[in-house]
Amino acid sequence: MSMLSRLSRAALLRIEAWFNTAFGSNNPLYYLGSLGIYFFYIMVVSGIYLLIYYEPTVAGTYDQLQYLTREQWYVGGIMRSLHRYAADSMVLVMALHILRELVVGRYRGARWFSWVTGVPVLIMVYLTGIEGFWLPWDKLGQFLVVRTAEWLDWLNISNSAMARNFLTKTDMTDIFFRMLIIIHISLPVFLQAFLLLHIKKVSQARILPPRTLALGTLASLVLLSLVFPTVSQDRADLSLVPGGALPLDWFYMFFYPLMESWSMGAVWMLVIGSIVLLTALPWLPPKRGKDIAEVSLDNCNGCGLCAEDCPFEAIVMRPRSDGQSHPREAVVIADNCVECGICAGACPTAMPFRRVQVLKSGIDLPQRNVQHLLEVTRAALAGLTGPSPRILIYGCDHGVDVDKLSQPDTATLSLPCIGALPPSFIDYALRHGADGVILTACRDGDCYHRFGDVWLRSRLNNERRPFLRRSVDRSRIGLCWAAPPDRQRLQQALASLRRTLHESSGKRDDFLDV
Repeated sequence: MSMLSRLSRAALLRIEAWFNTAFGSNNPLYYLGSLGIYFFYIMVVSGIYLLIYYEPTVAGTYDQLQYLTREQWYVGGIMRSLHRYAADSMVLVMALHILRELVVGRYRGARWFSWVTGVPVLIMVYLTGIEGFWLPWDKLGQFLVVRTAEWLDWLNISNSAMARNFLTKTDMTDIFFRMLIIIHISLPVFLQAFLLLHIKKVSQARILPPRTLALGTLASLVLLSLVFPTVSQDRADLSLVPGGALPLDWFYMFFYPLMESWSMGAVWMLVIGSIVLLTALPWLPPKRGKDIAEVSLDNCNGCGLCAEDCPFEAIVMRPRSDGQSHPREAVVIADNCVECGICAGACPTAMPFRRVQVLKSGIDLPQRNVQHLLEVTRAALAGLTGPSPRILIYGCDHGVDVDKLSQPDTATLSLPCIGALPPSFIDYALRHGADGVILTACRDGDCYHRFGDVWLRSRLNNERRPFLRRSVDRSRIGLCWAAPPDRQRLQQALASLRRTLHESSGKRDDFLDV
């Protein structure tokens, strides 16, 4: 990881920690994608209301929106402002979503599909938003229409310049506004299609944010609409050039001022170059060293747990191909696999207590398989030479660097994802030298592989197979969800578990969750 990547990720994690303090489990930075879809739905609902009153004529479009804003401010005015602020908010959360995924590296490998299909979503949002500013037909709309026509004319795709259609009042007809409203209705349909495509390879996608966050966000937008209502500028007049400083919406119109100081060709190069670069990022540079999950049919009983737990629909269940009595087998879709190992953690055959020479599970990562996990677990347990209580820490490659906590009385191991740990290994560690086990991974609700922390907790609570045996003493198990900057929090969890092991030899029904 480059210095820039480390610094940017450290800064992001610090900011997210502040947001966790302020919002708790409703941290909006963990729901940027679902917030974007939520704002889209707000725009659709408010847009339908505005459409009922909108009059697509030269004379009526401006007056009708003025009526909604001034005379019907208590409903129509709020709806218009909601429509505007939800559109701005969608651009904001999309920008943060792109930046966050870029910083944490969740755009490469098998995640390329979600990243690349997000590019047309971004384009459609901008096309819909900019075209929407034309509809009020005020001075701002006039400026945008004329300048956009001049920008398109640079491409020389028509025999006559489009900007000629906006020279005089007589050039403007009702047909233009009817065409605009049809386009403004059609574009969100395509946007919805691209949104569905964007989450196609994401299993159990979170389409909407938590209820508390959704209601709080809506209340904030309504309050903003009441305090700072959206209003039109003066009526458009093609016989006059819009004068004075126009109040540009910088979320959508940030590149329009460049047309004043740059050539139209340069602005086209900026826009097209940005789109091409954004699309190509997952392969810059090419990712190497794939560790795609593999299925061992000799050990696969077709239970389907791996397919249920896979965060990116990389596993499907198909009819058996080897003639065994089991009706189904797991099949890995290599292009979808993110190499998290959660499937191995879900496999009931990944049990260290099996009496076999080489431990092999029904599905596993070739380079970090269950046999390798058993070997490093045995080595870690053998290295626990310090005084009791001796603790084994299972960590995650994307969480705290657990190796820095290694001591004679503390052994550490790191997995691709904490969800890749079969619960039976916790039982095994407690039976073979560890007085306690701590499980640590990314911050709660922000698993790098989406469901690792959720599935692990459910398995330990016997809510999701494979279960941790009920006979295992839960008081000897500690959970700590911590990102790299949260090492002190993990140290506190470690100290807390030591105190618990010192003070009590009895059993508890709950986990020590710090």
